[in-house]
Amino acid sequence: MTAIRYSVTALAGVPPVGAGDDLAVVIREALSASDMGLEDGDVVVLAQKIVSKAEGRQVALASVSPSPEALDLARQTGKDPCLVHLILAEAEEVVRIRPNLLIVRNRQGLVLANAGIDQSNVAPGEVLLLPCDPDASASALRSALMAATGRTVAVLIIDSLGRAWRIGTTGTTIGLAGMPAILDLRGRVDLTGRLLESSELGLADEVAAAASLAMGQADEGTPVVVVRGLAYPTCDDSARSIVRPVAMDLFQ
Repeated sequence: MTAIRYSVTALAGVPPVGAGDDLAVVIREALSASDMGLEDGDVVVLAQKIVSKAEGRQVALASVSPSPEALDLARQTGKDPCLVHLILAEAEEVVRIRPNLLIVRNRQGLVLANAGIDQSNVAPGEVLLLPCDPDASASALRSALMAATGRTVAVLIIDSLGRAWRIGTTGTTIGLAGMPAILDLRGRVDLTGRLLESSELGLADEVAAAASLAMGQADEGTPVVVVRGLAYPTCDDSARSIVRPVAMDLFQ
């Protein structure tokens, strides 16, 4: 058996991103600053924040007029009514309400606090919403990178999400293009010859977690990571396919 190696590289030279910026250009310039070029099979991983900023998803709370429902939930949670209004606008379902806690199922089917709306690394009084369609964002960026470089790559958009039964956040894929979200190992055999009957590997989320470690979570300023040397089949898939259907949710 040969050794298995892959690399995870956070690119240098990524500038602050604003609305309308071309992320394909930003990535190519960061690759150049890092003395790298894309290779076939590379996975380009982006923090959700720079995608949201490029897509103009930054909102000033002072521009929001809270609805009656938002005002009511703000009283129950102690949250800013303007923030609650934005959370509800991004949500398909309110899952849990507690003091200082509002968990919803958002438009992509993700169950998460505050609909993924974030106030870190944005101007005071502003918040950052998730991309409207992270899978479409990943697909468009993949096409642009492949057209510019001639390389076949995959693109992930990731965010740091909490988990129902574990403390702490971990990198999670919310947008995907060019690789499988799940690697179905059912039908294979283990080292003892036993047939695998229920093994499905969360491939995209495992890549997201590795990339998240390289990105950091605070003031590192490295929101783009290249994962190289990972073997995966090229395919059309989406992060939405990772989301467990509501009918299979045994814990709500």
